[in-house]
Amino acid sequence: MMAVVAAMGQGQGVPRRDRNSAVAHEQLLNKARQGGIDLYFAGDSITRRWGTSDAQYAAFYANWKENFFGWNAGNFGWGADSIEHILWRLENGELDGVNPKAIVLLGGTNNIGGALAADRADAKVEEVSRGVEAVLGVMKEKAPGAVVIVMGILPRNDRGTAVAGVIDRINERIARMADGKRVRYLNINGKLADAEGRLLEGVTVDRLHLSVKGYQIWADALRPVLEEVLGARAATDHAPAATGDPGVK
Repeated sequence: MMAVVAAMGQGQGVPRRDRNSAVAHEQLLNKARQGGIDLYFAGDSITRRWGTSDAQYAAFYANWKENFFGWNAGNFGWGADSIEHILWRLENGELDGVNPKAIVLLGGTNNIGGALAADRADAKVEEVSRGVEAVLGVMKEKAPGAVVIVMGILPRNDRGTAVAGVIDRINERIARMADGKRVRYLNINGKLADAEGRLLEGVTVDRLHLSVKGYQIWADALRPVLEEVLGARAATDHAPAATGDPGVK
């Protein structure tokens, strides 16, 4: 873990080594090269499932189109990514030449995991916070005209609420990275969970990944910022078509 922290502190990401992730990266590079994206989503599976062409997530994609069609939105999330993997993908072409007007970032959940020893909490807060900061740095460099909306890490209850305090501490660090102008901070946890981090009924499908209800809460929170940055949604949309998991037949 310390090697990962050091790498991220130097602004360097870590690639995924599995073949499916390599194919997905090429798929996302091709999407980026097509252009036409004004609204760019970056993250892991929580982001990816919302705007994917995978048939099993058709209801999520319908919600995506309902909320973002006309804003030319492209989804660049990839499942199981930790923050250092998101960083690597952005460093290696997935944002090159896209020039979006707005970026939405949600990452770091997989770094935390579902359980965490008490003596590892401080290191985990540092790891994820520095990773998000490095990702923001790359986004500012490669998309200098974009407003970045960085999301607070969402609650996860797939192994209870043991990591709720760590999530809160990381989100406090992330909030301080926002200037209210070019970088905005958005935390929807109060609408997804109670004060102890217990997720509300129906907002996830597995106590981790969002349901349609959860995605709609996210979309409702994004809307005022997107309307400010992008204006009203158009009647047409010219973003590239959605992509899916290349490992799904």
